[in-house]
Amino acid sequence: MSGRAPADPDPLLARAREGDRVALARLLSHIERGGEAALAVARLAYRADVPYTVGMTGAPGSGKSTLTDKLILEARAGWPGGEGEQGEDIAQVGVLAVDPTSPFSGGAILADRVRMGQHALDPTVFIRSMATRGHLGGLSLAVPDAIRLLGAAGMPVVIVETVGVGQMEVEIASAADTTVVVVTPGWGDSMQANKAGLLEIANVFVINKADRPGVREARRDLEQMLDMSRPGPWRPEIVETTASSGEGIGDLWHAVARHRDHLRDSGRLALRRSDRLAQELRRVLLARAAARMDELAAGEEFTTAVKALAAGELDPYQAADRLLAE
Repeated sequence: MSGRAPADPDPLLARAREGDRVALARLLSHIERGGEAALAVARLAYRADVPYTVGMTGAPGSGKSTLTDKLILEARAGWPGGEGEQGEDIAQVGVLAVDPTSPFSGGAILADRVRMGQHALDPTVFIRSMATRGHLGGLSLAVPDAIRLLGAAGMPVVIVETVGVGQMEVEIASAADTTVVVVTPGWGDSMQANKAGLLEIANVFVINKADRPGVREARRDLEQMLDMSRPGPWRPEIVETTASSGEGIGDLWHAVARHRDHLRDSGRLALRRSDRLAQELRRVLLARAAARMDELAAGEEFTTAVKALAAGELDPYQAADRLLAE
């Protein structure tokens, strides 16, 4: 499919805000394809408010999809209020399930939307599977733009579920306001967790499948890891859930809400989002620079530089400096 920009994406966004899921899906497809289409849609999305983003990550098989499925119901009930206070309503919830890329179609191979089928007919829930496109971090490069697009379409909360790809799971922290790390009983020792970088990115730990043996040991390991870590303004909470039965899902949503309140009250939410914008700008600069390098590599100057290298007249660093200067 072409990456050519739509003639005018504004009408599509207006329809998406009115609840037209087909229009929203088309806009997301433009973002995924990249090129002029992604740029045109992203420019619109960046004018809107940023939705609160909850990242769900963890090893494959830890039950992230089932947890996300149940968490949608809690989110639809709104943010919990304080004692004697009414919580905030959440009119719509967006879900991005980042899956591996099919080698045949280039699309998402797991299609986690199938596992969240109970929400298929709910007009207040929008679920989209996105392919990693071979990106080792497990997050498609289009995900930050997609999150903003869902916010522009009127969704104040977006849940991003990652594929779960070992040490690269940590990338979700750069795209989420609250990062939920899912583990299971018998998940491994603290050394393995530190290798994965999970301790640094988790705002909430979930011990899922808590109906199995080993829950006490898993909690003990997590508590010990947190005790030995550098103290900060927020100590990650540990919540036990059994996603298949829905047990503990309410506790998980309340833990997410407490972290959200902490970020807002301390001013760290604005700082975190500012850092995220800096990372996104760096990502765009690197992508633009890579495109410029591809153009450079196709030119005559590049061929001349290679010949000079072969003749021993230049080393690669001198050749690169000369090409950049030209």
